[in-house]
Amino acid sequence: MSSLIELPEAADDPTATAARSRTKAGGSLGRYLLVRFLLIFPTIFILVTLVFFLMRITGDPITAAMGGRLTPDQLAQRIHEAGYDRPLLVQYLEYLGQVFSGNFGRTLTDNRAVTEVLLTYGAATLELALNALVIALLVGIPFGLLAARFRDKWPDAVLRVAAILFYATPVFFAGLLLKLVFGVGLGWLPIAGRAGIDSELALANLGAPTGIYWLDAIRSGNWEALGDVARHAVLPAVALGLLTAGVFLRLVRTNVIGTLGREYVEAGRSRGVSEYRLLTHHSFKPALIPIITVMGLQIALLLGGAVLTESTFEWKGLGFMLAQYLTARDFVAVQGIVMLLAVIVAVTNFIVDVIAALLDPRVRY
Repeated sequence: MSSLIELPEAADDPTATAARSRTKAGGSLGRYLLVRFLLIFPTIFILVTLVFFLMRITGDPITAAMGGRLTPDQLAQRIHEAGYDRPLLVQYLEYLGQVFSGNFGRTLTDNRAVTEVLLTYGAATLELALNALVIALLVGIPFGLLAARFRDKWPDAVLRVAAILFYATPVFFAGLLLKLVFGVGLGWLPIAGRAGIDSELALANLGAPTGIYWLDAIRSGNWEALGDVARHAVLPAVALGLLTAGVFLRLVRTNVIGTLGREYVEAGRSRGVSEYRLLTHHSFKPALIPIITVMGLQIALLLGGAVLTESTFEWKGLGFMLAQYLTARDFVAVQGIVMLLAVIVAVTNFIVDVIAALLDPRVRY
C-alpha cells in the first residue's frame, strides 16, 4: 500500500515536472531549428531552378550576350563549345552539378570566374547593407517608440507621415535628392564611390583585406581612411536605410501601442512606474518578437534596394555588377549573383528564426 501511495507523490514532484518541461522545451527547440535549417536548401534549390529556366526563355546566354557582335558561324561555334546546343534538361543537370561543386562558371562578357566576382564585390554589398541596417534601426526604433508614446498627438501624426514617405519614396529618387542637396548643393559629402583614391590604394595594400572598408581601416589603424570611408558611406546608407526605417517605425509603433494597453502595464502605472520605463522596458521588450521577425524579411528588401542604391552612387558591389551584367545580358554572371543573394536571405531568415525562438518559446510550436 505504501508504494501505491508514493507513486502519485513522485508523479506530482515539482522538480520532476520542471525537468520534464525543460526536456520537452529543449527537444521542441531542437526540432524547430532543425526544420528551419533544412528549409534553407529547398528554398535555394527552387530559386536557382527558377532563375535558370527564366534566363533561358529568351534563348541561350551566348546569343543573348554576343548576338550581333559575332558572325553566325562564330556564334554557332561558341554555342557548341559552351554546350548550349544540348537539351535544356541536360544543361540544367550539369549546372546543378557545377553549383554543388562550387563552380558557378565564367562570365561571358569579361571571362572572369563567377566566384571571383562574388568574392570581389560581395563585401561591398554587405558593407552597404550593414550601414543601411544601422541607419534603419537608429531611426526606426526610437521614433517608433516616440510615436507610440504620443499616440494620436501631433508628434505621432508627423512621424507616421514621415514613415510613409520613407517607405514610398523610390530609393534611387531619394539617392538623387540626397546627392543634389548634400553633395552638389552644400558640398558636405561625396556623391560617388566607396572611398577616395588614396584611401582605396591604402586599404588595397593591406594584408588579407576583408573588402569591408571601415573594418579594414580599423584593422590598419588608418583613421584618415576611416573618416573618408565614413563620409562616402553616409548618403548611400541613408538613402537605403530610410526605406527600411519607415517599416520599422510603423511596426514598433503598432506593437508597442498594443502592449501599452496590457494589464501588467496598467498595473505598473498604478504602482507609480514612470512612463519612460513602461515604454522602454514593459512595452518594448514584449513587442520585440514581431519586430525581429520582420527585420529578417527586410534583409531581402535591403538587398533589392542595394541594386538601385549602388547604381545611383556608383558603389561597386554586387548590385552594381548585377545591373551591369543584366545590361550586357550575361546570364551566367546573373545566375551566380542571384543565387548568392538567395543564400544570404535564406541564412539571415534562419538566424532571425533562431533569435525569435530563443526570445519566445511560443514560436517553436
